[in-house]
Amino acid sequence: MVFGPNASLVDEMYRRYLADPKSVSEAWREFFADYVPHSPVLRQARERELAAGIESMKEARSPASETGPAEPVAVPLRAGAAAVAKHMTSSLEVPTATSVRTIPAKLLEVNRELINAHLGSGSKRGKVSFSHIIGYALAKALADIPAVRVIYKEIDGQPHRVELGHVNLGIAISVEGGPDAAKLVAPSIKNAQDLDFSDFWLAYEDLVDRARQGRLTLADFEGTTHSLTNPGTIGTTHSAARLMSGQALIVGVGAVTYPPERQGSNPEYLAMEGISKVLTLTSTYDHRVIQGADSGRLLARIAELLTGADGFYEEIFASLGIRYTPFRWAQDDWSGPDPEKRAEKQVAVSRLINAYRSQGHLIADLDPLRQHPPALHPELDPAFYGLTIWDLDRRFSTGGLAGSEEMPLKRILSRLRASYSGTMGIEYMHITDPAQKRWIQQHVEIPQADLTREEKLRILHKLNQAEAFETFLHTKYVGHKRFGLEGAESLIPLLDAIASSAAGDGVEEMVMAMAHRGRLNVLTNIVGKSYAQVFREFQGDMDPRAMGGSGDVKYHLGAEGTYETPNGAIDIHLVANPSHLEAVDPVLEGVARAKQERIGPEGRSRVMPLLIHGDAAFSGQGVVVETLNLSQLPGYRTGGTVHVIVNNQLGFTTPASDARSSLYATDVAKAIEAPIIHVNGDDPEAVVAAGRLAVAYRNTFFRDVVIDLVCYRRRGHNEGDEPSFTQPLMYKLIDAHQPVRKLYLTRLVDGGDITVEEGERALEEFQAILKDAFAETQNPPTEPGLARAEVQAPEPVTAVSRDQLEEIVRHITTPPQGFVVHPKLVKLLEYRRAALADGIDWATAEALAFGTLAQEGVDVRLAGEDSKRGTFSHRHAEMVCYESGRRWMPLAELKGEGYGRVAVYDSLLSEFAALGFEYGYSIEAKDALVIWEAQFGDFANGGQVIIDQFITSGEARWGQASGLVVLLPHGHDGQGPDHSSGRLERFLQMAAEDNIRIVVPSTTGQYFHLLRRQALSPVKKPLIVFAPKAPLRTRASFSDVSVFTDGKFEPVLPDPEMRSGARRVVLCSGKVYHDLVDRRAEAGVTDVALIRVAQLYPLAAEQIAAAVAAHPGAELVWCQEEPENQGAYRIVGPQLEALLGAPLAYAGREASASTATGITRVHEAQQAALIDRALGLA
Repeated sequence: MVFGPNASLVDEMYRRYLADPKSVSEAWREFFADYVPHSPVLRQARERELAAGIESMKEARSPASETGPAEPVAVPLRAGAAAVAKHMTSSLEVPTATSVRTIPAKLLEVNRELINAHLGSGSKRGKVSFSHIIGYALAKALADIPAVRVIYKEIDGQPHRVELGHVNLGIAISVEGGPDAAKLVAPSIKNAQDLDFSDFWLAYEDLVDRARQGRLTLADFEGTTHSLTNPGTIGTTHSAARLMSGQALIVGVGAVTYPPERQGSNPEYLAMEGISKVLTLTSTYDHRVIQGADSGRLLARIAELLTGADGFYEEIFASLGIRYTPFRWAQDDWSGPDPEKRAEKQVAVSRLINAYRSQGHLIADLDPLRQHPPALHPELDPAFYGLTIWDLDRRFSTGGLAGSEEMPLKRILSRLRASYSGTMGIEYMHITDPAQKRWIQQHVEIPQADLTREEKLRILHKLNQAEAFETFLHTKYVGHKRFGLEGAESLIPLLDAIASSAAGDGVEEMVMAMAHRGRLNVLTNIVGKSYAQVFREFQGDMDPRAMGGSGDVKYHLGAEGTYETPNGAIDIHLVANPSHLEAVDPVLEGVARAKQERIGPEGRSRVMPLLIHGDAAFSGQGVVVETLNLSQLPGYRTGGTVHVIVNNQLGFTTPASDARSSLYATDVAKAIEAPIIHVNGDDPEAVVAAGRLAVAYRNTFFRDVVIDLVCYRRRGHNEGDEPSFTQPLMYKLIDAHQPVRKLYLTRLVDGGDITVEEGERALEEFQAILKDAFAETQNPPTEPGLARAEVQAPEPVTAVSRDQLEEIVRHITTPPQGFVVHPKLVKLLEYRRAALADGIDWATAEALAFGTLAQEGVDVRLAGEDSKRGTFSHRHAEMVCYESGRRWMPLAELKGEGYGRVAVYDSLLSEFAALGFEYGYSIEAKDALVIWEAQFGDFANGGQVIIDQFITSGEARWGQASGLVVLLPHGHDGQGPDHSSGRLERFLQMAAEDNIRIVVPSTTGQYFHLLRRQALSPVKKPLIVFAPKAPLRTRASFSDVSVFTDGKFEPVLPDPEMRSGARRVVLCSGKVYHDLVDRRAEAGVTDVALIRVAQLYPLAAEQIAAAVAAHPGAELVWCQEEPENQGAYRIVGPQLEALLGAPLAYAGREASASTATGITRVHEAQQAALIDRALGLA
């Protein structure tokens, strides 16, 4: 392949397309409809060519003879060849002189190597020659020295010196052609003084390309003011070139080589001695208007620029978007064998290596839009450490970099930049484990094998799928919200690479969650949802019954499928999610943990979680940090999650500068020492490499890893939004930017990875995908809605035998041998041993429920803040040896054939993520008893998003059943407004369509049967339990063992002391019942019945009616501890009045903005008053 933009086969076809669209296939015509050549300069050149008339140029070409003439034939020179001959003849009349200057070429050589290393990486193409840089230096020098910007001209027979305001720089180009083609042509770059290096380079290569294709015009030769010739390319070291008439001067460039006396020297000797190659320049000038001193000044200025004066190389690097600091001219400070100096240099090299490992990502080429000038970081500049260009060829110890112990500094830098500062940059030096850092270095620093041709074609195929899907939807459903993937299409080949790598490592299932951006594309191209399903959802044909209730918008839906990869099939499970960004994160982790535990110890190797985030949400939503903090906790770890951030570099309308204080959106992941891989979304091969690296790391260390896919959002936040209102500059860049599919196809064709014909087949595949999609909309298959079945299941038997209870009690009260129980807990064990005889307390009742369920093969999981001991020091599910610190969790050690597991975990100090995790676990482990316990019920609102969006509405939205138990310690006992209420009223407000169960138990027997009913019922509904605080130690709430062996959960409990004939009936729930009983006895009240409504939703209407009917004509009162605007009264009260056909009086606290008072005496007065009011004593 010939390097340079004009070597592009795709651009050549584009030129033909401009001349005649029918000259390329229909597939290529579609491709070129909005194609942008590699630079504006090149595009303008093509358009100028078209305007000039391509046919006239064709006529100017001489047809090449297929065979040589038998006899010598005189052929007239035409066009460019004739012009060259004419100018050469006239040049004999120009009196010239020549200046010569030899300069060190070291800086020119090493910076050119650095430029080409950058241009040869990733999606960039091209190569810069010495002539490009020298020619640019010449153009700048000519602009700086007016004295050589003059030509001689005779006007009306009088000699004149014409001062020029511009530089049209002629470029001598060697051309191979037919017998009428000259060996050398010299078209000119017009107004070269005004071009930056990038445009100069492109204009130069445009002339070379057209010269070799015979497409130059007369205009390309006209007006040349100065020329450049480079015979050094064939080894010539010194040349006094012929100056054409009408030009000011011509600069000749000699070979870049060592002086003759050094050309046989050992390269290591040359490096140690700091000996540079040299370059000889000549300036042949028109002596009539230019003097030798001015010519000498010109060569001196060129020499200054080529040795780095006035930011010459910095300007070149900036124009090419190179994020490295160019090498600078410096005096060699190392002479002779100086061990101290060598040690000093070695330390500098080691520091430089470490700097790239820790900060190389700062200058990586990550932004596809190139919105900002390249960021140069001083600590990544060798000069920062005292290293100079003379050290580049000297060898230094590397500490194992790229598998080598010693390399020249030049190779060290090249390897570091390729590893850490290309289109992929990685942050990992914040990790404290040396083994992980070494592993990353071994995988990143050693050059990786190129992708195979088949792998590249697979990437192109995935990009075709991604863009075709979005193109179709944008065309077919104009204006519909779909939160498309345009600008981030590389996500699809990334997910393909992740799935393929995971399958190759033995992963059988990938559990995914993501927000709405790109979700439909992922559902179709990764999960396997059909076009027909998506189309029906766009057309509003989705049957709400199929979703189990109200349904949800199409970009929230989950799905399951099987994905075929080159390494085998892998199951994909995409979890449903709400619009609340990142709320699904802990839910996904819970689902993954449940799946892994079902498998057993190998679960983390066979099930891999993957989370797809947005950049603004990842840094902005606190639940992200909470979920990250779950990753290594014993109760929550899932063997590492692969996080992918679709980095739009923009929120809804908010730029990163307003959205976060950190440099990257990913910085929060450093808290858990996750490696972070940043990658440019416009380099699909780097994107695939990032995916493979992430999966390999995860499956080696079973820890989280983050991929930051830096891309852009082609449209607004949704398709009806106008993003240019707030980001006009960004969207100008986006509008001019080609999709990654076109960029990658061009790269493959130009690089020779695929032929033009194969590229055409890829374009035809793209069109075929669109046609298939349109075809499916014509006659989409119909699928019957799956109506939500109303399951009528009998109440499970929750009573157990006394023998079962005794076995559990014996197990939980018998410490292992050598285990020393804390002195203050000895009496607790003694009490539990006697519980079956003396009354069973709350913690023992719970342990009995857990233990008997485990005996029956049911898994039990309880998690919450301080849940092992219990907030109120009542549970002590795990004890710690008083002498050794050994831990003992009795129920976890309950073993037997077919037994379930019992696990109790202390959670992190979180409600949002901790509750979300348990919900996720519960929707996957439907046969398990899964419990989340709040420290106090008041704190549950920290997880309100999970409650609102998942627990209470998940079944209606997505048909997602959950049997999660939410334990909310609740009750007014004088502890103030933050330790009194689980906000019963909020759950009652959300209760509808049989979505949840809300229970306020008042006895330990009720609690025991409630837990067992929840676990054993085939109908799974979330259970909200307003658990006791003060009653934990109220003996009146302790049930006799007979309740456990013979009873069941009773949603309504009539008064055991007054079964009929009461004057007043007080309905209540929970703790207040015991206060009412005590006060009734104390006051000697005998005509008031107390009926407990234990289950507040759904109300047991028949049982309530029957209990009240035993007291005909009685006055009805609802009693609660909560303020009137809180608790159950305002929601349950009207329902009871309608049910009972009688008014319901209120006895409770007055309406309040706060849940409770924090003043003990006020609390006590309020409590006494509401109790007396309920009993008719006040």
